[in-house]
Amino acid sequence: MLERIHLAIVQQVEKQGSLTAAADVLHVTQSALSHSRKKLEQQLGTDIWRREGRKLELTQSGQYLLAVANRVLPHLELAEERLQQFALGERGSLRIGMECHPCYQWLLKVVSPYLSAWPDVDVDVKQRFQFGGLGALLDYEIDLLVTPDPVYKPGLNFEAVFDYEQVLVVAKDHHLAMSEYIEAHQMTSEVLISYPVDLERLDIYNQFLLPAGITPKRHKNIETTDIMLQMVASGRGVAALPRWLVEEYAEKLPIVPVKLGPQGIPKQIYLGSREADGKVDYLQAFVELARETSHVV
Repeated sequence: MLERIHLAIVQQVEKQGSLTAAADVLHVTQSALSHSRKKLEQQLGTDIWRREGRKLELTQSGQYLLAVANRVLPHLELAEERLQQFALGERGSLRIGMECHPCYQWLLKVVSPYLSAWPDVDVDVKQRFQFGGLGALLDYEIDLLVTPDPVYKPGLNFEAVFDYEQVLVVAKDHHLAMSEYIEAHQMTSEVLISYPVDLERLDIYNQFLLPAGITPKRHKNIETTDIMLQMVASGRGVAALPRWLVEEYAEKLPIVPVKLGPQGIPKQIYLGSREADGKVDYLQAFVELARETSHVV
């Protein structure tokens, strides 16, 4: 019979790269781990690993078992954590995943009052995922997903909590700074600065530049909003960000927002959650507070 320890062994041997390292993580001896590995293969009637030189490689059966382990173990760990919290009279931890770099500043405005209102709930924020934000939500690695681009799947809910406009941000002395809006062709001479994400996830590309068959002069990636806007203020390039965020930074930096096209690019921030968590009070309270806070951003 397949047991939890078997899944943990498969996962850790693959993650750590050796039986010795996996045994350390699992707090067992290497000989005990080797015995468990052989016993597992005997029980299943198929090889899970094959030896390539000094390294163990997963067989096709092993790869399948690893995929099962990566899906199942987070569920078990979450269940144990929740049950321990219930036993102690605690509500638990709210794990939030971010798929939107500039949304971090918006999230801070929600987290602060939430922590005051729910002192027995911890908040943890993740921005890096093994299988993307959607996979993390489905696999119970996170409880809420903050994203501007929801992907509707069975068992998931996405709720729009904040409307905003995506704009071009330029230096105050930039030749486009006084424009009512810009046309796509005007970007051919500009250096575009963006977060390091796939181009198809950048609104300025998929909703503004690519439909017009236009590419900027150059494209630079910068991870942090602060550095990105310092670069823009220094005339090193332009960027596309939410209007509310640009207006906040414009109070301390010589930058201005300019509309992208005559209609602009309207966007929304969504909070994604599992339908099964629909009655979790502290999770729903966060969604409600996010909706309320958005009116004052």
